[in-house]
Amino acid sequence: MTTSTTGTDTLTRDALTVLQPGFTGTTAPDWVLRRLGEGLASVGLFGRNVASPGQLAALTGQLRAERPDVLVAVDEEGGDVTRLEVRTGSSFPGNHALGTVDDTDLTRAVAAELGRRLADCGVNLNWAPSADVNSDPANPVIGVRSFGADPGLVARHTAAYVAGLQSAGVAACTKHFPGHGDTAVDSHLALPRIDADAAVLTARELAPFRAAVATGSRAVMSAHILVPALDPDRPATLSRRILTELLRGELGYDGLIVTDGMEMRAIAGSYGIEHGSVLALAAGADAICVGGGLAGEETVRRLCDTLVGAVRSGELPEERLADAAERVRALARWAAPAGQSRAPAVAPDPRIGLAAARRAVTVTRTGPAAPVTAPVYVATFSPEANIAVGDETPWGVGAELERLLPGTTTGSFSGPDAGARALEAAAGRRVVAVVRDEHRHPWMRTALDLLLAAGPDTVVVEMGVPQSAPRGAPHVATHGAARVCGTAAAEAVVAG
Repeated sequence: MTTSTTGTDTLTRDALTVLQPGFTGTTAPDWVLRRLGEGLASVGLFGRNVASPGQLAALTGQLRAERPDVLVAVDEEGGDVTRLEVRTGSSFPGNHALGTVDDTDLTRAVAAELGRRLADCGVNLNWAPSADVNSDPANPVIGVRSFGADPGLVARHTAAYVAGLQSAGVAACTKHFPGHGDTAVDSHLALPRIDADAAVLTARELAPFRAAVATGSRAVMSAHILVPALDPDRPATLSRRILTELLRGELGYDGLIVTDGMEMRAIAGSYGIEHGSVLALAAGADAICVGGGLAGEETVRRLCDTLVGAVRSGELPEERLADAAERVRALARWAAPAGQSRAPAVAPDPRIGLAAARRAVTVTRTGPAAPVTAPVYVATFSPEANIAVGDETPWGVGAELERLLPGTTTGSFSGPDAGARALEAAAGRRVVAVVRDEHRHPWMRTALDLLLAAGPDTVVVEMGVPQSAPRGAPHVATHGAARVCGTAAAEAVVAG
């Protein structure tokens, strides 16, 4: 490293600038406001920070009173992954539903309306869309967050989503590069590995990211995955070969590279958050996402001190840190000032989400069955929550069926005896069985076997990826578990 004339204050400001931390509470803590004054340029918001649109707008206004150009990021994919509507379920279907409809104009319109709502609340960076090709049906973390399993379909809808979101002045952050779809391990828990060869990766995983780059995605998020065909030694987030040579060099991307959450076990378990952050920046990442699980000033202090120390020791080139910080500032200059759209106003379209969810519903009739006209028993078979989704967001069709068919009652079941307990609770009433990714849960399949044997008129509603053969009278697939998907499914059940 060359001898530096840069002062400690500049190093500290640059180190703070590349961090995207989180915090607890629905108002900004004093330490966040103070750090914004010292150089912090971004914050990440999560469901714990959101109570209502008005409260969120007040929170982002509080942040901008301290730093007008702050980047306020949120993980708002719509569908199963929502932060704006974490307590009610999303007003927008997720990617898999949009891919099922396969109307890019619809995808663009849904993303534009979601972006408009984010901008109205003062959010100007969205950690979305997922451009992962869901090529492994057993994938425990992507699933309905993907537009589908066909690379061409995923590419065109990724491009449409990026264009729609950014038309509202909200920066898209296309994820998870170079593609998290062919994994059977959740990177929140361990390090996934993709063993496809380079030709397959180029044709399949990289196609949607090429489309996102061509469309002008302002940010790209790295994946915590090991891809030996690209780099046999380090996961993508820490790989110069993947972030700098492939993404920047071969794909020609010049925007912001953001890491996935550094506290996820795929990185934290092997490298530690501090050392992992140094390696990520050295590899070519520009912004360190941390705060989903670690949300306090101590994390910011430790990371800032670590980055400054790494520059001083020569482990992290000062020029690389400065370049990363400038890319963050460049996005902040582009992003919507004071939460107002930098683009021409996007006309509100408040019902676009429900309209899209209705179009995504597919109904398969596997045999004759009487219409559903009387109160039913809704048995929801709940798998362990996907960490990215969280277990606090409600899902299912029970509430809507209770509204449409007064007297309907509901229960939630899981485990090897779920079917027997549901059958007992139904007490002879017709059952609507609600599942999520039946193909990944043998106990769920067993429960449906029992219910359908006892009651051939049982209706099955699949709210995950409909990979299993349709069965039920009828079988209703929603391609996602957003609130609007539940509404559309209930309407389909009653319509017969």
